[in-house]
Amino acid sequence: MKILTNISRFLLGLIFLVFGLNGFLHFIPMPPPSGVAGQFLGAMFVSKYLLVVSGLQVISGALLLINRYVPLALTILGPIIVNILLFHGLMSPAGIGLAVFVTILWGVVFVSVRSAFAGVFRRGST
Repeated sequence: MKILTNISRFLLGLIFLVFGLNGFLHFIPMPPPSGVAGQFLGAMFVSKYLLVVSGLQVISGALLLINRYVPLALTILGPIIVNILLFHGLMSPAGIGLAVFVTILWGVVFVSVRSAFAGVFRRGST
């Protein structure tokens, strides 16, 4: 299980580091999507929202790769992955495969550090 966790953590970190850096450096050419997906990404690009998301991806990916603050990295990546799933599920189904793969990787790493999240899943406020 430890080998699967380490491979999943490394792959998740690498994916988010590469795609996060691509948000700044644009070294992976991607044609702009059409329709609603294009309008959505256009608004995110013009407002500089994508730069914030890319920065969070780079930071989280680096934390996963160096195996430091893994629960923090997973906490940051959780909402980003949900938005990636929603984007591909609702607007651009072509990339749903990678989104599901990343979600599975996130789940494997999460299970390995679930004790760090024990307080979140505790019943009651105290």
